[in-house]
Amino acid sequence: MINSVASLVLVLFIASSISAAEPKAAESAAAEPEAYNVLFIIADDLTATALSCYGNPVCKTPNIDRLAARGTRFTRAYCQGTYCGPSRASFLSGYYPHAINMLGYKSPRPMIGDRATWPQHFKNSGYYTARVGKIYHMGVPGGIEQGTDGEDDPASWTERFNSPGPEWKAPGRGETLEGNPDGKKPVVGGNTFVVVAADGDDLVHADGKTAAKACELIAAHKDEPFWLGVGFVRPHVPFVSPKAYHEPYPYEKSVLPEKVEGDWDDIPKPGINYKTSLNMKMDVERQKKAVAGYYAAVAFMDAQVGKVLDALTAAGLDDRTIVIFTSDHGYHLGEHDFWAKVSLHEESAAVPLIVAVPGKKPAVSRSLVEMLDLYPTTAALCGLESQPRLQGLNIAPLLDDPTKEIRDTAFSVNGPGFLLREDRWAYLQYGEAGKGGAELFDMQIDPKQYVNLVDKPEHASRVAEFRQKMAAKLAAVRTNDL
Repeated sequence: MINSVASLVLVLFIASSISAAEPKAAESAAAEPEAYNVLFIIADDLTATALSCYGNPVCKTPNIDRLAARGTRFTRAYCQGTYCGPSRASFLSGYYPHAINMLGYKSPRPMIGDRATWPQHFKNSGYYTARVGKIYHMGVPGGIEQGTDGEDDPASWTERFNSPGPEWKAPGRGETLEGNPDGKKPVVGGNTFVVVAADGDDLVHADGKTAAKACELIAAHKDEPFWLGVGFVRPHVPFVSPKAYHEPYPYEKSVLPEKVEGDWDDIPKPGINYKTSLNMKMDVERQKKAVAGYYAAVAFMDAQVGKVLDALTAAGLDDRTIVIFTSDHGYHLGEHDFWAKVSLHEESAAVPLIVAVPGKKPAVSRSLVEMLDLYPTTAALCGLESQPRLQGLNIAPLLDDPTKEIRDTAFSVNGPGFLLREDRWAYLQYGEAGKGGAELFDMQIDPKQYVNLVDKPEHASRVAEFRQKMAAKLAAVRTNDL
């Protein structure tokens, strides 16, 4: 009888223990990261100032806006290279450009050896990985006309797809704006300011083809985890898009940035951008046409983003997919009479960045972040193995609490120059020893960066401190396991 009672007590104790453990096991399982898909959408040469969700009152981007409405919109995100080769090599490899000696237009593969790129890390973890269009560097317009792979990295992908297009050769109404003061130059190719209001529909062009293929891949791979890179080439020059996208933007209504007399007087020579209204010989009328053509290209690109987002919804994957929208760097549209990229000023170094993660509330974050942070962040969100070698940070906590700050400084380069962007201050230095000059801006009172404070006696100690910070940053950047 005693044995029977003891047996019953033992059974009840075991059952009770199992029952008590079940909620803890469930809790543990619930805490495990989801095997989310990653949909990475990147535009080319896009400034955040051209997006309506970032406050542009003229250029309409309803599809990027709706992604921002359900994701976290970062207002102080910075690229690590202000032209596409170094920027893309950096965020795809996980290293700053100087860490891998990537200041040109090449694949980072020779420098990183067998280390996994961002998509490759997902591929190695069982994901289907694919890119459509331009993810690694690809020449625009030349590489797009030829439909070639550019400086792509085959090891990153399960599959890859190019999207050839006619670019500046597209039939339609075209005009060369750069180096054409008398208006006699025909439409020309190359990295040149050309506007073409093209005949035909979206599918005539590379970005239309990229969107269509991305939609196809989402539907085909909806039952397996994927990392899909969708690389649009607009609004990179030439500003080519179907005529319908040009109609809302008559150039006569374009509003140019404020022109400040003597604006260049306190900018060091290396800080004067490679494309200016002066050296491009663009009068006010052509400058307005450039802005209008750019906005039309942005609107065209936005429409393609909408198609990809619709395909994700149609496949029932909104609650299983991290969606990221960004650009490889920013772009000047006449600020300081500068045009295009390369500059370390705010319009060129800052990028739009929207990250939408299932289950996270929509938010706006003012924390300084870098594009380099996307690799470790998505890997962490998806439960992939962490890699201490990565030089970016996991910014996932900002998705739960956008008032947090992960970084106190963002770092960017343009080859000979370097940027340290802090909460209040932007410090630009040309040359590692600063022999090419420097710029210091108080971003609270001078957000458009008109007054260089670097030679003001009252800021001498701050400039000296920034020089020390820059030397320390460059030393830290080059400390890696390569």
